[in-house]
Amino acid sequence: MKQALTDVTARIAVRSTATRQAYLARVARLVQRPPGSTRMGCANVAHAFAALPSHDKLRVVAEKAPHIGIVTAYNDMLSAHQPYEGFPAVIRDEARRLGATVQVAGGVPAMCDGVTQGLPGMELSLFSRDTIAMATAIALTHDVFDAALLLGVCDKIVPGLLIGALHFGHLPCVFVPAGPMSSGLSNNAKARVREQAAQGLVGREELLAAESAAYHGAGTCTFYGTANSNQMLLEAMGLHVPGTAFVHPHAPLREALTREAVATVLGIGGNGPRSADRPGDGRFLPIGRLVDERCIVNAMVALLATGGSTNHLIHWVAVARAAGILIDWTDFADLSAAVPLLARVYPNGSADVNQFQAAGGPGFVLRELLDSGCLHADVATVHPAGLRAYTEVPGLMDAESDSPAALQWRALAAAPGDDTVLRPAALP
Repeated sequence: MKQALTDVTARIAVRSTATRQAYLARVARLVQRPPGSTRMGCANVAHAFAALPSHDKLRVVAEKAPHIGIVTAYNDMLSAHQPYEGFPAVIRDEARRLGATVQVAGGVPAMCDGVTQGLPGMELSLFSRDTIAMATAIALTHDVFDAALLLGVCDKIVPGLLIGALHFGHLPCVFVPAGPMSSGLSNNAKARVREQAAQGLVGREELLAAESAAYHGAGTCTFYGTANSNQMLLEAMGLHVPGTAFVHPHAPLREALTREAVATVLGIGGNGPRSADRPGDGRFLPIGRLVDERCIVNAMVALLATGGSTNHLIHWVAVARAAGILIDWTDFADLSAAVPLLARVYPNGSADVNQFQAAGGPGFVLRELLDSGCLHADVATVHPAGLRAYTEVPGLMDAESDSPAALQWRALAAAPGDDTVLRPAALP
């Protein structure tokens, strides 16, 4: 492992000793409590499950089945979040198949900077992150959940969801992305039309046509801004089903991965004082224990190695603090001197995230960083095989199936699919 990585991580651990110990002590106290359906008063339980179908109510109250809370950032103003409309139904169906129950715990606001940029609404953008964190906490404060699935993609939404979830660090959590839109007008072509409009060579009609050809469907905008950087960082932290970040919203693989997220969150809820009530591989991995200083450093490294959004210099300080971990910009600076730049994705290049994914995507980046000693390999992840599992890409044995049983992961080729987009660590 590179010395800079070791030094920065050790420095963060020492700096965070008191706050991290206090945080973990709180997590430990909350983990020891019985499930909500037996711990809470009868009136509380009746209110919580009043609208559940009778068979689900029987499972969660009488049979003590695991109960999953969904926190969703769905709205259809954001192209990135529009696909989430149907996710709760898919998640409920898969949870029932696995013997669990699900409720949508709450929704969080989600604003699109692409809509509000240059307008007064943009003044609320950064503030919305902490509103999202509070809304996540409000949803989970119902306190009847054994695990949580967090549905969000865009700029302030993922940091807000993560900050809120870390305040409920006793819960196993998995993030569930929706994926990018398909490629439209290329970034270079879009930039040319913008330049022509600025020079008065084309009018509003031509400019709107170009912008609409670039931003044209459901899914995340395809440039490597804060939204897509969020997804890269969640992969590096091991908070996704491996390889989930950049699969298109309406591909059969997307639904299979969403269903797999249900099995994954149940699989990390199976240890500790509640193991008899949980399916899975016997692990109990609440998010507050998973997100430690090594996990945070891995996210910082992934950001630097891909030329990701500088907004994360603000967001990840707050995310880390929510887990009792203290980082600062000196830590980023010291890591940046040792971490190679492996990706050129717009605006740090001309390729979009679909080209990034086709060239090898997060799996290639994480493999190169692991093999070159730039990541902590000994971290816990929601996948039982650890961070190395995130160096592979998912696919379906049956291309038409959306069943998680059809999922398989494969190793990537040694060389990137396009060396103008991705490079190995030995030749950054």
